[in-house]
Amino acid sequence: MSVRLDHGEDTLNEVHEINVTPFIDVMLVLLIIFMVAAPLATVDIQVNLPAVDATQHKPDKPVYLTVKPDLTLALGNDAIARDALRGTLDAATSGEKDKLIYLRADKTVPYGELMEVMNLLRKAGYLRVSLVALEKVSGP
Repeated sequence: MSVRLDHGEDTLNEVHEINVTPFIDVMLVLLIIFMVAAPLATVDIQVNLPAVDATQHKPDKPVYLTVKPDLTLALGNDAIARDALRGTLDAATSGEKDKLIYLRADKTVPYGELMEVMNLLRKAGYLRVSLVALEKVSGP
């Protein structure tokens, strides 16, 4: 024997709302993960960079750009002005923008000044820059 308790229709009503509770739960978990991981990704340590002991492969005619202690520039052994850097580099590299430029600076040169010279190189179209360091002498 069966009894019908509902006297309404046999069709189910469709719910047109999205259940966002699982989505919010996942977003809160991701937020907590990023809040924990973000402080670990920052570095606030002062570093004295060491000299390198790796051998470098130099081309036949390397192009050296030097930042002197008085913040003047020299290409090879010739002093150049900052505004003449593009033309002088084009003449030294025969207009080859993909040629490697070896950038060296005195250790008393502020980091910001070195970044300005690198920006000048980038604006001139020279994106391949190698920083030059002293080679570490391994001995007894």
